[in-house]
Amino acid sequence: MTDANTTIQNEIASQDVVVFMKGTPQMPQCGFSGQVVQILNYLGVPFKGVNVLADQEIREGIKAFSNWPTIPQIYVKGEFVGGCDITREMFQSGELQTFLAEKGVPVKTAAA
Repeated sequence: MTDANTTIQNEIASQDVVVFMKGTPQMPQCGFSGQVVQILNYLGVPFKGVNVLADQEIREGIKAFSNWPTIPQIYVKGEFVGGCDITREMFQSGELQTFLAEKGVPVKTAAA
């Protein structure tokens, strides 16, 4: 599992926002991953998607790495944020936009 952990750490370090998901940002393969992609795209947040279906070690390893049982998993500047439900709740309350801005991640602001 150490190889998987190294790969996971490298992926998380590779970009400010990384989503471990089922499928790709262009073609999510589960509804929860799709919701996270929609939220990030709506906010104009650049992110990297890591398809856990392509690598069983990463799929199982990410759950142990974060101590979080489900996918998708969202990382911002190396920090685990949560899964689909947490991301959606943070987005709906405006907390996600504030969190991303505080981390220095560009967020598209809605017209007032």
